[in-house]
Amino acid sequence: MFRQRTSDFFRNLQDEITSSLESLDGGAKFREDLWDRPDGGGGRTRVMTDGNIFEKAGVNFSAVHGESPKMLQDKSNAASQFYATGISLVLHPRSPKIPTVHANFRYFEQSTGEAWFGGGIDLTPYYLVEQDAKHFHTTIKSTCDTHDADYYPRFKQWCDDYFYIKHRAETRGIGGIFFDHLNGNRVELEKIFSFVQDIGRTFLPSYNPIVEEHKDEHFTDAERQWQLLRHGRYVEFNLVYDKGTLFGLETGGRIESILMSLPTLARWDYDVQLQHGSEEEKLVNVLKNPRSWA
Repeated sequence: MFRQRTSDFFRNLQDEITSSLESLDGGAKFREDLWDRPDGGGGRTRVMTDGNIFEKAGVNFSAVHGESPKMLQDKSNAASQFYATGISLVLHPRSPKIPTVHANFRYFEQSTGEAWFGGGIDLTPYYLVEQDAKHFHTTIKSTCDTHDADYYPRFKQWCDDYFYIKHRAETRGIGGIFFDHLNGNRVELEKIFSFVQDIGRTFLPSYNPIVEEHKDEHFTDAERQWQLLRHGRYVEFNLVYDKGTLFGLETGGRIESILMSLPTLARWDYDVQLQHGSEEEKLVNVLKNPRSWA
């Protein structure tokens, strides 16, 4: 139904984002790997490492098809075919003063007749800067509001609920928006696709100004160690709860592309106690009690 149009958009969006990030970093370039999936389809993975700003940045495009994994089959367990295309990106800056960011946008079809869109954008800071949080959320909300006034509050809550590390009783970051299985008839899907295109183009203006604001700030080794501890939380969520990771693994996806979302370095220290009133405690308090930013 939307196969060619969606895959063309996601492929072009990958080009726009990687070009902008290379310019922003001013040092490293993206390495591109083209890959084929044995069961159908393939993708284009772009990864940048050891940059001036980004320690690791991955921006993936894929368009794959084949037999639906169990997680997509209906209750009858009848065999069905799927098609999926989208873009997924995770940027891990070197500085703890700059947040990690994640975004993905995708389109699914099944031979059962279902078709839907999903995706979102979310921010994971290591130190809470309220101005950054407000800019990020307000930029996203402005785009959502041009399509449906209900989108931002609905998708913001969905994001807080989805990116929740249950065994830590805290969110992965300060959220953004998340949506999944947005479907309907042809006319409704056209409207949803228009929204997905606009929110995809909102990624750069929502994030790049935050990088520009903090890229030259000094940070201490203690702040860097705190960042690595928070990297550990990021790993825990992605490997335990993230449905995109699980889908990629279940459908025989390219492992290097699936796991490009993980940071280069992470720590798991025993029984970490935060100093009362510290900036680290300030962040964790918000992660345990999500706030409204826009």
